[in-house]
Amino acid sequence: MAGCAAEEKTFRRFLELFLREMRPPLQENDPLPLRPLSNLLSEDEVEGECLDLCLQHLYKYNCPCSLAAALARATADSILQTDLSIHQINKTVEDGADPLPQLDSVKFARLVFNRLFETCCLWLKELPYRRRPQPYYETSIHAIKNMRRKMEDKHVIIPDFNTLFNIQVAEEQAFFAVFDGHGGVDAAIYAANQLHVNLVHQESFSQDPGEALCRAFKLTDERFVKKASREHLRCGTTGVVTFLRGRTLHVAWLGDSQVMLVRRGQAVELMKPHKPDREDEKQRIEALGGCVIWFGTWRVNGSLSVSRAIGDSEHKPYICGDADHSIFPLDGSEDYLILACDGFWDTVNPDEAVRVVSDHLQENAGDTTMVAHKLVASARDAGSSDNITVIVVFLRDPRSIIHPTLCQ
Repeated sequence: MAGCAAEEKTFRRFLELFLREMRPPLQENDPLPLRPLSNLLSEDEVEGECLDLCLQHLYKYNCPCSLAAALARATADSILQTDLSIHQINKTVEDGADPLPQLDSVKFARLVFNRLFETCCLWLKELPYRRRPQPYYETSIHAIKNMRRKMEDKHVIIPDFNTLFNIQVAEEQAFFAVFDGHGGVDAAIYAANQLHVNLVHQESFSQDPGEALCRAFKLTDERFVKKASREHLRCGTTGVVTFLRGRTLHVAWLGDSQVMLVRRGQAVELMKPHKPDREDEKQRIEALGGCVIWFGTWRVNGSLSVSRAIGDSEHKPYICGDADHSIFPLDGSEDYLILACDGFWDTVNPDEAVRVVSDHLQENAGDTTMVAHKLVASARDAGSSDNITVIVVFLRDPRSIIHPTLCQ
């Protein structure tokens, strides 16, 4: 795992501190470090749920990113080779319901945390060697509930995608996403845990990431609709994903969460959000027998203000799960990406967002730590009362953005 002595020392030090903090193997009645937000899991959710539980727990202790990805992968591989049938719940199947066997998510989480503990113990004795990954994209993230009663946003940061999925390729890959739930947080949680897993398992992933992203969105939607039927959930989520492979940026999205590229200090439009007042979306909905009407804002059948989403079973096919995607070659002149939900974009325009980032970098000598906080604050101050999530992904050294002659 460690590419040099200094990094190996850092990793070993983390493992020592982490094992000291973690309790011995969790027993049946011991509280969990993190409680799953869903009560039941189907077999196709196991890998994504395991990776998420591991990463969340490790990041709570400030685990180095590459080590967290490797530990999560090793733990998931071990779990996937385990007979999980003892954790299955036998439920009465209602007429027409999906008869998939389901797992008790609390018992499953206990198994995951205990297996993570075992993996850390083994690695402290003998740290596996892996190729040192390339430098990560520097990121700044901030998310707030704001004036809403509940926080229904979720976000995903995977700067070391290759390690998390044990992909042996020369090109660096990274995945960033924002999901904005409505009617509850279940769809956003599901998408945040499962979409990247569904992506990497697509046959087209290695050759055509754009197509794989669209297929992953569709599969995630189809599987969540089944889950919603089994568990009587009535919610949905928009989503925007950026997938970086080498010098190519892939963007895929459903709904009105958006990503913007900044190149040499100028905002570049990458996508058009799916809203009911878009003429092509309005025509699609009306062709299916639905309608778009004004009710405070333009809404599908007088209800939802987005025209595409994961979930929202009762509003399909008008609210469809077909993602759009775009591909952008990168030439090194790109500064950063801003991914955010509509709680940000509804009150902050692209030029204002660029100004906020530029001012912050100038005032802080290129330090990016609080960039996302400043952007969230600008949306709140401009009147946003919605949940707000912002991710800023720097595509080159932030110091070179404010000092163009530096780092050339």
